[in-house]
Amino acid sequence: MPEKDAHIKEVIQNVIGTSRKGREKVIRLVRKQHSEIGSYKIRRVYEQYGFSLSKKPKRRMHYNPANPIEIPIVANHEWAIDFMSDALIDGRKFRTLNIIDQYNRKCMGIKAGMNFPARVVTAELEKVMEKYGRPKAIRTDNGPEFTSRVFQKWMIDNHIDHVRIQNGKPQQNAVIERFNKTYREDVLNADIFKSIRTAQEITDAWIEDYNGNRPHQSLNYQTPLEYAS
Repeated sequence: MPEKDAHIKEVIQNVIGTSRKGREKVIRLVRKQHSEIGSYKIRRVYEQYGFSLSKKPKRRMHYNPANPIEIPIVANHEWAIDFMSDALIDGRKFRTLNIIDQYNRKCMGIKAGMNFPARVVTAELEKVMEKYGRPKAIRTDNGPEFTSRVFQKWMIDNHIDHVRIQNGKPQQNAVIERFNKTYREDVLNADIFKSIRTAQEITDAWIEDYNGNRPHQSLNYQTPLEYAS
């Protein structure tokens, strides 16, 4: 129907001009000037003759092979890090950055805060490394903080391997998932927090008890500190 469509094409081109307009906006503008042209005809010509806006391609993840969990036999071989979330008494949301050594389940640190961009994550990891040394690898999920260029560059600069679990495979990060459950039950679900400072103080006290006094069945009923020694 090229001849019948020629007039509609010309009208659409005049309406679009040098800008980019979506289908619904074009239909409204054309009918405002030419009410005799039906919406169906405008829509068909708009789509058939290449006036449609190009769709934004979906972002593709780089190939991420399976990374089944393996329990290290020495400390600082592989750490695992993950985020959790909760709310203060006034309703404001906050998050925690949890860091453990998979060798003895030791909690290397938990940082509470409102926001955790990659630069804050790396700064916290550097503090932990100053205290405990540098890990050979760090296991994470595919959250934006861990896939960002800032985090990736920091890992490369510090010669740390990044072990990323597959999407939808939390069992590949099972050690910290189990740790998160314990922290949720003992702290986040058990306390009401007035401020980030309060949450951090309660968490710090819990970490000392967790590392020094809490026996683990997976560690032959030893505490993380006992197992490491």
